[in-house]
Amino acid sequence: MSASLSALASFNPDAAPHRQPPSLPSALQLADRAVDVLIAEALLTPKPALVDRRGSGAHRDLDLTRLLRSARSLHGAFLQMAAFAAGREPSQTLREELALIGRAGERDMLAATGGSNAHRGAIWIIGLLVAARAMSGAGATPGEVAAQAGRIAAFPDRHAPPQDSHGARARRRYGVPGARGEARAGFPHVVNVGLPAMWAARVRGAGETCARLDALMAIMTSLDDTCLLHRGGLRALEAAQSGARAVLAAGGSSTAAGWHALLRLDAELLALHASPGGCADLLAACLFLDRAPPRSAARKFSASRRV
Repeated sequence: MSASLSALASFNPDAAPHRQPPSLPSALQLADRAVDVLIAEALLTPKPALVDRRGSGAHRDLDLTRLLRSARSLHGAFLQMAAFAAGREPSQTLREELALIGRAGERDMLAATGGSNAHRGAIWIIGLLVAARAMSGAGATPGEVAAQAGRIAAFPDRHAPPQDSHGARARRRYGVPGARGEARAGFPHVVNVGLPAMWAARVRGAGETCARLDALMAIMTSLDDTCLLHRGGLRALEAAQSGARAVLAAGGSSTAAGWHALLRLDAELLALHASPGGCADLLAACLFLDRAPPRSAARKFSASRRV
């Protein structure tokens, strides 16, 4: 074993790196927020073919109780990520430290759910954003935090185990970027699609549930979701994208026509046994980065949907 690999293998997330640790409340606040947004995403109802208050959606090994247990089990991992990232710059070392913490968090998740993969993608996505937020100044915008996360993700994890997850197989088969490509690009579906859609819905007077559902629909219109591809192939992806476009074209989920279109999309994806889990993870990222809506961004998004 090389010296660097040996050092990483003995890495202790409970021990601070060679710097002053951040104030504990700051790291705790970030971990609390990370768990809170995963819970909020889980409880949002109705989400097409996803676990929500109604039931398990297209999932056979996951329900709302397990999903909530999974979210809460990740608090310690998010806390450590925030603590290790604070005051640092993106680097190979930081990337690999965060990855090691993330793999420990995945073990906690699997223990909490009895082996169900509830939040593997969210550990990567929200974990990067937690770390990036801890590294950013108090006034950092959502776009700046997402860009910082992208700079972390750009470094490879030299010690990662071989990739044979459902998402990795879908990426290879269909040639899509997946969650890793989205992160390395600075989360464009969060910054340029989901957040503006949510802000625009609020400006129109939609309630918070509908604003969040519209953000989910906006993401779904263009994301090559590897969860959909794994479960239902291109047919499921195309059904999700066209169904989400129909919801937004009808005025969004706050309108009667949009609401009915959302329920039709739910039924179609359930029939295909496919769920947009990647879209759900990016919605949680939107909630993590959410701030008061910049009206110019909201108006721009609304105008783009009318073209």
